[in-house]
This record gives sequence, structure tokens and C-alpha cells, in this order.
Amino acid sequence: MDFVIFIISLAVLIWGADVLIAQSEKIAHRFEISEYVIGATLVALGTSLPEMAASMAASASSKPEIAVANVIGSNIFNITLVLATVFFVAKRVNPHRDFFAKDSSWALFPVLIFILMVMDGTFSRFDGLLLVSLMVAYILFLLKAGKDILTQSDEEEEEEPEVFSWQKVSGLTILGLGLVIVGASYTIDSASSIAQGFGISEWVIGIVMISLGTSMPELVVSITAARKGKADMAIGAIIGSNMANTTMVLGAAALVSDIHIDPSKYMFDISTMLVATLMLVFITANKMYTKPAGIGLLIVLALFLQNTLASI
Repeated sequence: MDFVIFIISLAVLIWGADVLIAQSEKIAHRFEISEYVIGATLVALGTSLPEMAASMAASASSKPEIAVANVIGSNIFNITLVLATVFFVAKRVNPHRDFFAKDSSWALFPVLIFILMVMDGTFSRFDGLLLVSLMVAYILFLLKAGKDILTQSDEEEEEEPEVFSWQKVSGLTILGLGLVIVGASYTIDSASSIAQGFGISEWVIGIVMISLGTSMPELVVSITAARKGKADMAIGAIIGSNMANTTMVLGAAALVSDIHIDPSKYMFDISTMLVATLMLVFITANKMYTKPAGIGLLIVLALFLQNTLASI
């Protein structure tokens, strides 16, 4: 039964992502702002809701390890799995935006701040407030930058523009987000049940299954955008989602309750998140949006999974 639920929920997730991408594109064209801004705000925040719900619930249930592990694991999967997959499935990744000049700091700074905060073993409510404030600053930065960046129109799109209807677009956007979130939720639950049925430990379920499950919206949305030639939106969703994970998700969990963890237990995972983020910065700096770069990211993912499975 769990396998049936898994397949159905995955189908719902994919359908919702397709609806969300289509409506996000219309909103971008309507306001003449870059598709990157839409991807890094509306899509990124929407697809980060499963992580936020999972981490807040874990914090409220006095399970701080799950709350932090979910953030770390999701960030790793977003860069190593999602971005690598985009490089493999997209016919050509040639974003209009210079991610290194404009966005690399927003990918790296939250991770460095995370490392500073975790050193004392506590994410306090004050830390949570600072993290949420950082996300607000990022959104303001994107919105300000978006005023100066007009949406790039595709030469191949010659059909007459569709009449924009706020009621229709808003309704379909909410529907798409709802399908993504519900699909992801049931995918996570069914995958966890399957894992438990095979006797896999709760820690592995947390750091791998839940993190992978909550990263599935980012995976599906980014792949869908990449296949439609929307590289800016695909990469924007990844960077924005990681930003949301490290700031909004962890910050919201810390606001619910102080999070106490032993950072030494997560040293390899934290280091992997840092390495993956540095690789993202390196890739954007050199515009290495290629399959070889994707292979490098998958190697990091393989090392992460090998270390996690070895700790069972």
C-alpha cells in the first residue's frame, strides 16, 4: 500500500510543479521582472514549506537533531542532486543572470553564519530572529534588483500573448503550491514507512529520507523549469530554497523552541554542506553549467550517502 501511495503522491507532486512553473512564468511576464526573482522567491519559498513544516514540528516535539539534520540534508541534496540533475536533463544551461556576481554571496553567507551559530551548540530564539531577518533582506534585495531586470523574452515564442487574469493565475498558483506540498508530504510519509519496513534506522530516515523527500519539490520544479529552457528560474529556485532552508526553516524552528545540538556529531554533514556550497560558488564563477560539473556534484553526494550509511 505504501508503494501505491508513493507513486500517486509523486504524480501529484510532478503535476503541481508543472502548474506552479506555468503560473510563475506568467507572473514574471506580467510584472516584467526576471524569472530568476520569481524562482528565488515565490517558487523557492513555496517548495521550502515542507522543510519548514518538518523542522518546526521536530522542534516542537523536542527533536532538535531532526530539525537541524533536515536543513543540512536538504541543502546538500538541493546542490548535489537537484543542480546536477538540471545539468543532465537540460538541453542547454545558459542563464541570462550572472549568478556569481549577484547571488553567490547569498548562497554562501547563510552557511557561514549557520556554522558560527552552531559552534556553541545552541540555536536560540535570538539566532532564529537573526536568520529570519537575513531572509527578509534577501527578498528585499531580489525585489529591488528585479525592478532593473526585465524578463528575457524567448525568440521562439511567437504566439499571441494570453490575457492575464489575476483570479485564474492566483487560483492556479495556489493549486500548484498545494499539490506540491501535499504531494511532497505523502511522498515523505510513504517513503519513511517503506524505509521502516526494511528496518532502516530513524537517523538515516531523518538525514536521508526526510531531507530527500523535502527536496523533491525543488528537484521536480527545477527539472521542469530546466526542460522548458528556464535556466534562471531553475537555478534561482535552488539558491533561493537553500537560502530559505538555512534562514526561514531553521529560524522558524528556533523561534518555536531553542535548539540544542552537539555540533561534533554533525561535523561531516556540516562540512559537506559547506563544500557543496563552495562548489556552487565555483561553478557560477566559472559558468560551468555542464555535465562534468554535475558529475563532480554527484561525487560529493555519493560521499555523503556513503558516510551516512556507514554510520548505521
